[in-house]
Amino acid sequence: MSQCPFLGRVSITFVRHAGASLGMYGQRCPVISKLFHTAASGARGANRTTLTLEHFYLAAHGSSPPRPSAAGGGKCPFRAALQAQSLHTTAAETSPTSSKSCKAVPAPRVKEEEEEREGGLKHPGVHAPSSNCKCVAEGLRPKGNCPFRWTDFFANTMKDKVRRTLAPSPPLAATDDSVPLTAQGKLDYDAYFNHKIQKKVQDNTYRRFRVLTRSANQFPSAKHFIGSNAKLKEEGDVTVWCSNDYLGMSKHPKVIEAAIEAIHNHGVGAGGTRNISGSSYYHVALENELADLHKKEAALVFTSCYVANDATLSTLGKMLPNCVYFSDASNHNSMIVGIRHSRAPKEIFRHNDPEHLEQLLKKYDRNQPKIVAFESVYSMSGNISPIKEICDVAHKYNALTFIDEVHAVGLYGDRGAGIGERDYLMDRLDIISGTLGKAFGVAGGYVAGSAKMIDMVRSYADGFIFTTAMPPMQAAAAAKSVEILKSDEGRRLRGKHQESVRQLRAKLEEAGLPVEPSPSHIIPLHVGDAGRSTQASKTLMEKHRIYVQDINFPTVARGQEKLRIAPTPFHDARMQDQFVNAVVDVWHELELPFTKEENQCGFYTNYDQPVLVPAVLA
Repeated sequence: MSQCPFLGRVSITFVRHAGASLGMYGQRCPVISKLFHTAASGARGANRTTLTLEHFYLAAHGSSPPRPSAAGGGKCPFRAALQAQSLHTTAAETSPTSSKSCKAVPAPRVKEEEEEREGGLKHPGVHAPSSNCKCVAEGLRPKGNCPFRWTDFFANTMKDKVRRTLAPSPPLAATDDSVPLTAQGKLDYDAYFNHKIQKKVQDNTYRRFRVLTRSANQFPSAKHFIGSNAKLKEEGDVTVWCSNDYLGMSKHPKVIEAAIEAIHNHGVGAGGTRNISGSSYYHVALENELADLHKKEAALVFTSCYVANDATLSTLGKMLPNCVYFSDASNHNSMIVGIRHSRAPKEIFRHNDPEHLEQLLKKYDRNQPKIVAFESVYSMSGNISPIKEICDVAHKYNALTFIDEVHAVGLYGDRGAGIGERDYLMDRLDIISGTLGKAFGVAGGYVAGSAKMIDMVRSYADGFIFTTAMPPMQAAAAAKSVEILKSDEGRRLRGKHQESVRQLRAKLEEAGLPVEPSPSHIIPLHVGDAGRSTQASKTLMEKHRIYVQDINFPTVARGQEKLRIAPTPFHDARMQDQFVNAVVDVWHELELPFTKEENQCGFYTNYDQPVLVPAVLA
């Protein structure tokens, strides 16, 4: 070691205890760094996947280790490990007086991983000599093997270079399993990203956003824009038929006034998380309104209902010991992800099937914590769940019920609390989640339940703790919307909305269009093919100035592609007739099937001229 200009500067004690930190010396050493490049290239040419000390010796000397003299020599102090076998053999042959001289005993090769796991480097093909070996005592062989593993000679960056040198080269073209190389030999991440995008384009599931500016004064009309994000061009007015602003509350004068007042008084931001300066009077007032709406002890507001579902379900599953989830097969992605994040075991019961749910519940101890998670209104099919039957089964087996009322709050029940209120089942629902961004017309989500449950979620849910709070103006607008929809005005609005849905559904069915059965306010129009579904939506927009979104995989299963129609109280009879006639026209143009033969060659009979400005709701 004294011959090495790098290691000769440090004490032997440091060398013995330095471990992998010696890599920085090895990386600076002109001998070792050169050996690295030569040895790695040789190993790769021989189709080897690991480097051994033999590679380094061959790289340095061009031949197998010779039998050195007792005086030693060589280029580097690490030669002791490289020449271990020959030194030991030489000592055994040249020491006639040595009664305890060792004989080299062949041994199986030790892989690099095993060498590292054993904590030292053993020369391939020979056992380490015993401590009482005469060869060691006479100084012909260093005591023990070289204390350094070859991987310790290099810093992490050099180790990575070894692995990359020995690894197979990535392909020149992207595939699902590999990232391609650029001409300069770097990984082309953008090429891989584009490969994934083109897959969606080819199977017609690529999502193209329609750029709109909705009109508060002419709801449900909107301005349509086309072009790149930097250069948008206005294309004119369109009528929106797929908005989740089911009751038009986003443009209600009192809701807008509440938001403007909060902005003037408090600005547009919350200023932090709820724990750090972000909890305002408006948040507390909104949570009180929501708890009262659902007749629960408490409620907790989140930035969206996706976050509310994810955070609440993941937290409940983590906190409840040995908790098991029972999830409806058609549950929303936010519920699926929340259950997955909890890492709790789960069972999936057939959609809206209480009997199958009971079969699964029977498999578990009645006193094991369980949660049954389902929705009231399923947003793509419009199905309504059998809440009473599901709650009966869940409570029979001592399970909590978690119901997502996202597409029902504001629309059903005497005060707009959802299907649970409409069917007089609110006391059977242990935990309720809802949104402020659909019928209430604002944004955000929430959960409601017992005070202890809400406090536990508030205290443990990452999705609540570590995110900026809802802006005060948003909370103020949402609270005002909830208040309005609880009132007689809300009841009148819900009545007109349901009448609008009944009228449009009847007209679509009369026209022979494939309306899927739905007991809710959602009207699905079956297409069954992603490409034709996308083309139908595009043609309605370009030819008839009507916007209704195509719904494709993964939102729905392949083969279940559809147009999802959501009429509001503001889509009057003339607009409905215009819409039905436009859809019939597109169905003919794309040669999509009708359900009635008489509609195969004619338009809807109640044809009316296009109407872009809707009548004002009385």
